[in-house]
Amino acid sequence: MPPYIHDFAFTEEDNSQVRGRLELEQPLPYQINNQGSGFYRPGRLILEGYSSLEVILYHNPATEAFMYLRNVHPAQNLCEIIGMTPPAGPCSLPGQLCLGAERAKLIEQAMIAIFHSPEMRRTLAPYGQQNLAVFPIAREGLKYQVAEAIYNNFGFFCDEIVLDAHHVFDSSVPVYNRKVEMTIFKDKDLDAIQRDHIHVAVLADSIASGLVMKETIKHVKKRFAHIQRIEVIAPLATIRGLSRIARDETPVDIPVRLHCFETLLNALPPDYYYSAHFDIPELHIRPELEEAYRRWWGADAQGTMVADTACAGYGWSEVFYSPRKQIQMINSQLQTRHNLSITDIIRRNLAE
Repeated sequence: MPPYIHDFAFTEEDNSQVRGRLELEQPLPYQINNQGSGFYRPGRLILEGYSSLEVILYHNPATEAFMYLRNVHPAQNLCEIIGMTPPAGPCSLPGQLCLGAERAKLIEQAMIAIFHSPEMRRTLAPYGQQNLAVFPIAREGLKYQVAEAIYNNFGFFCDEIVLDAHHVFDSSVPVYNRKVEMTIFKDKDLDAIQRDHIHVAVLADSIASGLVMKETIKHVKKRFAHIQRIEVIAPLATIRGLSRIARDETPVDIPVRLHCFETLLNALPPDYYYSAHFDIPELHIRPELEEAYRRWWGADAQGTMVADTACAGYGWSEVFYSPRKQIQMINSQLQTRHNLSITDIIRRNLAE
């Protein structure tokens, strides 16, 4: 079958026009050790006037629970944070309510499944453990356990280089009034020979605006002269953020490829970080999962579908590090946009 093509266009903050398309192949099945089976879906993001950016989407039991719904019997402590009475039996909850350490355990399962895929095995097969380095970006990327997943699948003890890249206000930067500051880059333990042997960089962080990842890619290329390819593990990624990377940092000589959970996200006003699912069945490996997800969120009193604005990440890093703040963010946005709380939505699902 021909690839599915999603055309998109938007205006950047500097008023430049971005036009492109996302091409997605049909999902391909594969076996995942003791996790059963999953799918991977190759694709590419193509912008007018720029090189294409390779993308692979993944579906497995862990990415499904992360991105859509999971059937759980919520523990007392989780119910306390959410602000609900524990239900009598199991219920469906969205991935946004998989919090803290439990979310990290889910990510661990997802990463093991991703690195077991035929695409990853073909990519890493030509290399030895001395040729790989993992670059988790603080804070969220530190929870992805990428180095552990590589060890689980390949037995590699690869170097792990922690870095901290984040936005800071800078009024001298036109339009954006912010820049990316990199305060930590822990590669000092590598000597010149070890550095020269690093051929594959595996970066780990979700992508909203794309600014942090764009600058990180640039920095890694500068510090490691013999890099041959860059693999970016981004469970959550927006089309807008990927477009920024494609416009500035998709070199002809060094392939850059993105690995994401299930689907790419829409970036809604007022900023890039408010990123919901696209209501387009063809953008989802399993459209029926998105349909059930939309039904769970339902509509507000005005008939507006909550899933159209329910951010897939909300606090992004806070969901790992500060579960209570994550719930506060969800409730704040739901109240502002829909005059609802997360407990309102849970209760009406339990009542059905």
